[in-house]
Amino acid sequence: MSPFGPTSAAAPSDSSAALAPPVPGSRMTDAYLRAMGRVAYLWGWPLVNMHNRLSIMEQVPAPGLLGGVVPVGPPGTLGMLHDYITPDERLVACPNQDVVYGFGILDARRGPSVIQVPDFGGRFWVYQVVDQRTESVARLGAMYDTKPGHYLLAPTGWDGEVPAGIEGVFRFDTRIAVCIPRVFMNDTDEDRAAVQPLIDQIVAYPLAEYTGEPHTTDWSQAPSYPAGDSTSGEQETQWVDPRTFFDILPAVLDEVPPRPGEEALYGLFRSLVEEAAADPQSAEVLRAEAVDANATLVQELFQFRNIGVPLDHHWSTQRNGAAFGGDYLSRTAMGKANIFVNAPTETTYFYQDQDATGEPLTGEHGYTLTFPAGALPPVKGFWSVTLYNEHHFFHRNDLHRYSLGTKNTGLRLGADGSLTLYAGARPPAAPEDLPNWLPAPAGHFALYLRAYWPDPAALDGTWRPPAVTRTTD
Repeated sequence: MSPFGPTSAAAPSDSSAALAPPVPGSRMTDAYLRAMGRVAYLWGWPLVNMHNRLSIMEQVPAPGLLGGVVPVGPPGTLGMLHDYITPDERLVACPNQDVVYGFGILDARRGPSVIQVPDFGGRFWVYQVVDQRTESVARLGAMYDTKPGHYLLAPTGWDGEVPAGIEGVFRFDTRIAVCIPRVFMNDTDEDRAAVQPLIDQIVAYPLAEYTGEPHTTDWSQAPSYPAGDSTSGEQETQWVDPRTFFDILPAVLDEVPPRPGEEALYGLFRSLVEEAAADPQSAEVLRAEAVDANATLVQELFQFRNIGVPLDHHWSTQRNGAAFGGDYLSRTAMGKANIFVNAPTETTYFYQDQDATGEPLTGEHGYTLTFPAGALPPVKGFWSVTLYNEHHFFHRNDLHRYSLGTKNTGLRLGADGSLTLYAGARPPAAPEDLPNWLPAPAGHFALYLRAYWPDPAALDGTWRPPAVTRTTD
């Protein structure tokens, strides 16, 4: 049977299993439907999100840029930028301004794709590949000492012959997967020029187009396609419409096979959609509950202060990005706040939307973040602190500055070797501190610290971010 084909709704023999489906034909009260519908919504939100992204990529004629902003490609391919992402991007919240991004979607029904890895030398890079659960399924990056060459991304159900010249095969067991290359680039004209030949070798294409020879694309000349409302507005594109969630859920249950232990849960969710199909009143109850869960349960997970593992000074982090397993709370929290987080060994993330006293960060005040000498984020790759507006996107400013970190060669250190970053709507009082300033909007904002290819100290909690201290009114 296809890996994304129908699955059994039968409950396992273990009578202690929780959340199993009721006996077929059982009456379902409105209260029961609301309770179980809420569980289904939390569980399925990231999977429906991915399902709906595929529908957009199916409309793209060839690799290029959606609205001239976002790299895209038809399923089985990818598009690449040739510079940092711009503030116009709205398809994925919490972008960073340290890497050159790519993006592509894989569809198991179309078979495998080949992806090329150029020789990056000493430059940091990672290709994130996640399945429809947003879980990592590949190890491609500087931290894995990946060899340059051609790699195959294939569905588990594909049993074709792997051609000569393929360095490795990575498989995914869901219908949909996503590939997101990230290549570090210093914020200098010299490094922009140096990275272009590498970027042009990052190409993905269906296996049928594989010849053994490298393909290249001049991504600086990538075509632009109409985006409709996909890159407009202030918020992230709303990939999940709660009003249609339970209409789409049956397809998602077919596209994402249950993992061991999830069979009973799948049976429960199928019983809900069967009830909705049989009774319009039940369908309306589930629809109303999805709308409420979206506005409350899931929306609350957008705020950094509500997600992850709490740390000192009101920071938070997460320990299982792209490896959530049965932690559906974290999976949906990351999906809502900043989908497509890397695996922890690739990136450690630290989130902040409060100052040291627990008050919300707002551009009405000024703040400092001081790293003592020798206590910068411990990484083998790079680190950065990004400032986001209340919607988790870049705040437009005259400096075109949205993050500070390794890529910035002009940061000013203190006499004792410490590094102080400034954040606020107004620049710091001393002109010499301007290179260390992150401009903020007048309203609420958030700070987001990334540590790419983290040292163990960043992973195990030995190193933690310093306090964000309010300094001015």
